[in-house]
Amino acid sequence: MKENVTGLILSGGKARRMGGVDKGLLTLKGEAMISHVIKRLRPQVGTVLINANREIETYQQFGFDVAQDEINDFAGPLAGFHAGMKAAKTAFLLSVPCDSPLLPESLANRLMKALVENQAEIAVAKTGTQQHPVFCLCRTSLVEDIEDYLKGGGRKVDDWQKNHAYIEVSFDDESSAFTNINTPEELRLLEGKF
Repeated sequence: MKENVTGLILSGGKARRMGGVDKGLLTLKGEAMISHVIKRLRPQVGTVLINANREIETYQQFGFDVAQDEINDFAGPLAGFHAGMKAAKTAFLLSVPCDSPLLPESLANRLMKALVENQAEIAVAKTGTQQHPVFCLCRTSLVEDIEDYLKGGGRKVDDWQKNHAYIEVSFDDESSAFTNINTPEELRLLEGKF
């Protein structure tokens, strides 16, 4: 089943809280943060795509295609979803952010199981009461729908997701796996635990 899934690493944001530095390229334990994400994501999917809008040549050096947003003005993660869906040649897209190097190694399997069992279009990870909307498995057939939503000015990931056959999947047993890095302080803290 994994050959039917494209893994999309979202690296297209402005990283304002990081002073504008591209988060995926920040160093964690001597490697770019995106390298840690790739190591966990790659075994779960048939192919990997990177969504980036800056440092394109640097991201290409990781050995995967880079899909840039087609919706301008840094329209957020949904623009990354859209770029990934357009570039993917698979029925499913699994998105993860570039700043979550501890992502679950069972993410694809658990989201796919829930999506299939519930005949859903979108499966989203959740811990406790907190959703993690960018940790999302969705059908690439939604590409035109997401394009219409973005062109209509929509930007909220969870609002778009909830307009569809949508299922939340509990990862309470792996809540620390969704730790993401937004500030230099958080990076230093993770470096100490990694």
